[in-house]
Amino acid sequence: MLDQLKEQVWKLHLELPKNGLVVWTGGNVSARDPESGLVVIKPSGVLYDELRPEDHVVVNLEGDIVEGGLKPSSDTASHLYVYRHRPDVNGVVHTHSSYATAFAALGRSIPVYLTAIADEFGGPIPCAGFALIGGEEIGRQVVEHIGISQAVLLKNHGVFTVGATARAAVKTAVMVEDAARAVWLALQLGQPNEIAPEDVAKLHHRYMHVYGQR
Repeated sequence: MLDQLKEQVWKLHLELPKNGLVVWTGGNVSARDPESGLVVIKPSGVLYDELRPEDHVVVNLEGDIVEGGLKPSSDTASHLYVYRHRPDVNGVVHTHSSYATAFAALGRSIPVYLTAIADEFGGPIPCAGFALIGGEEIGRQVVEHIGISQAVLLKNHGVFTVGATARAAVKTAVMVEDAARAVWLALQLGQPNEIAPEDVAKLHHRYMHVYGQR
């Protein structure tokens, strides 16, 4: 079932350790199939270098296992909460990437100190509140605090990103950590200035509608 989507999600999972976003078995990627509404997600506690496409678990939006012999990620309920409340989202990623999680540990959003943040996120990367793992609470924090961004920090926890596809959500997770690292380094040197909101809007519009091949 959904073999092509499982293959895609498996390959995207390999991007997380490759880009330094996770260690050991932490983090996860999920993807919603737009036609069936079913979700493919990482099994809980499986090492990335041992993960296979067929290990991924297929669940419905209520959390029932449709296919798979392994227990799904402990974040499954939160992923599903996001999907139920954001019909535009077909990919969700969770990481504990170091620099972004350092901001999350302090409950601090990441301001628009860089054009790259304006380009990718269209505003600050917000920080949501604290929530325990295992239920819908994290998903609720994501939906309530992510705003126009494609990424949100979870206080004392880590990073959640969303996208129209799982690939887009993984790309955003990579960009969050890159931005967080640069901002952290800048803060060691002094206090950066935020980019004016009108310039943020112009930069984001250019990135979304002009940049790249069309």
